[in-house]
Amino acid sequence: MKLLTLALLFSLPVSMSPKKALPQPISQLAKRSHGGRWYFAASGHAVYCYGPVMTVPSANGDLQKVATLCRDGSPVVPLKD
Repeated sequence: MKLLTLALLFSLPVSMSPKKALPQPISQLAKRSHGGRWYFAASGHAVYCYGPVMTVPSANGDLQKVATLCRDGSPVVPLKD
């Protein structure tokens, strides 16, 4: 039985070349580990965001500042003025 097991192990192909690592996809979310900033959200909570602050129109037509690409996974978070 041991002889059969050893014969099976030695018959398996062995690759000696090192495996190349696959390149990681580059995106805004992948680059977010380089800095960020704390912001005060309109909900009253502090949020840490990596993207730029933008001014966007709100539902009632007013302009509203939002932080983008936040740590909690939200694409935009309304900010307190």
